[in-house]
Amino acid sequence: MNAPRADLPRPGRAAVATSQRLAADAGRDILAAGGNAVDSALATAIALTVTEPTSNGIGSDAFALVWDGQRLHGFNGSGRSPRAWSPERFAGRPLMPALGWEAVTVPGAVDTWVRLHRRFGRLPFARLFAPAIAFAREGFPLGSVTAAAWARARTHFADFADFQKLFFPPGFEPVAGAHFAAPEMADTLEAIAQTEGAAFYEGHLARAMVADAQAHGAALCLEDLSGHQGEWVEPLTQTYRGHTLAEIPPNGQGLATLIALGILERILPDPASMDLATLLHAQWEAMKIGLAETAAHVGEPAAMRIDPQQFLDPSHLDARARAYHRARALPVRATLPRAFGTVNLATADADGCMVSFIQSNFWGFGSGIVVPGTGISLQNRGFGFSTDPAHPNAAGPAKRPFHTIIPGFLFRGQEPLMAFGLMGGQMQPQGHLQMVHRLVDLGEHPQNASDAPRWQIREDFQIITEEGFSPDMLAALAARGHSIIGTAPAALFGGMQAVLRLPDGTYSGASDHRKDGHLAAF
Repeated sequence: MNAPRADLPRPGRAAVATSQRLAADAGRDILAAGGNAVDSALATAIALTVTEPTSNGIGSDAFALVWDGQRLHGFNGSGRSPRAWSPERFAGRPLMPALGWEAVTVPGAVDTWVRLHRRFGRLPFARLFAPAIAFAREGFPLGSVTAAAWARARTHFADFADFQKLFFPPGFEPVAGAHFAAPEMADTLEAIAQTEGAAFYEGHLARAMVADAQAHGAALCLEDLSGHQGEWVEPLTQTYRGHTLAEIPPNGQGLATLIALGILERILPDPASMDLATLLHAQWEAMKIGLAETAAHVGEPAAMRIDPQQFLDPSHLDARARAYHRARALPVRATLPRAFGTVNLATADADGCMVSFIQSNFWGFGSGIVVPGTGISLQNRGFGFSTDPAHPNAAGPAKRPFHTIIPGFLFRGQEPLMAFGLMGGQMQPQGHLQMVHRLVDLGEHPQNASDAPRWQIREDFQIITEEGFSPDMLAALAARGHSIIGTAPAALFGGMQAVLRLPDGTYSGASDHRKDGHLAAF
């Protein structure tokens, strides 16, 4: 296992953590200019659309959890499918399209920026766009992790001419330190800033998106865009050893972590007395159940047949825990979505406001669709639907798909403790479980918890691990019936960003070494 780091982040009265250093600096500068944690989160998120387009963009979706100093607010910024979609449109397909316009749902990130600012923002909305606009117009140097993901996209999106024109202009090679600029992105961000998003959902940018969709035979129309509105939601929560984890309710997958934590507390009454193999066995068994439940039941909330809260009912968790076998892995089956195209960030200010924010394309750069002349790259969230007409997540008109992105927020007792997230498709709920286990059960600092090696249950319920686990221990777990298929690269284990509130009211936190990120506390 990795040794604890001695160079833990220094605390400060305000903080921002995210996966790309320039974006973290943008959020820090907004805090220093008198902005609050929401202003900082938005400036950081907007900057990330430019500086880390390998994971998110102006055409992304976004979710947020905001602690305003008194209570926690949830916002679901996911978009719906076009109104003209029907289940018959995708009949006979084993999976939904992953690329092209048929993978695109209405992008919700811009609306999320607007709605969060209107409710909580302190600085002028347009001020929050200044760093991103400067990066887009003047250019910026690529980080090494971002550059590697960028380079892989050249072949993957070879058939998308507008994508190649924007992200692979003549003479540009995506290597660490390479300079990239996109003036069309700057123009689009300026229009969004000046109109508080109206240009994107009703104006010239909306018309440009619809024109390109229609040119490719897609169903998106102006009414789909103008009718979009994200939703304020009540977070779902689960207690765990004197702490409470909050997640956005479905159509997100945070429910999986809550189910797993509820089971884990029941099957591990005294983690301090357990050997590591037993701790991992229990986590894997609990997480398998959480993943299977969400894969089978989660979708557009109005289409779900079971109230999400029922999965967290103590009697249900008791029943699932009774099925646990300490010495043997039990079979669980589900189909899990795979995706690695997400950014997350956490911010906090001197007044006690804390934000967990996550923004995503779904698969890397997304659908491959770049709207000509705008710099808008669009997510491929439509791939998250099921083609099974009997499933609650079946594709249909004006529906939100199953979403992988989940911001997290942890309380100790009634007091806010940590705003955090861990990007990476099905890694996200598993990463949340691992972080809570390490903070609560092992008493680790978030940076040490982030640096520790991770495991991941794959879509076929086989398990991959990161470097750092003992081969003998993994062999012992395999003897219990777990299918461990080997060690995988760090890129498959997501990226954690966190801001931790300390007892004196200052903040520390973490930024994952697997990304190009940074924690700025001052």
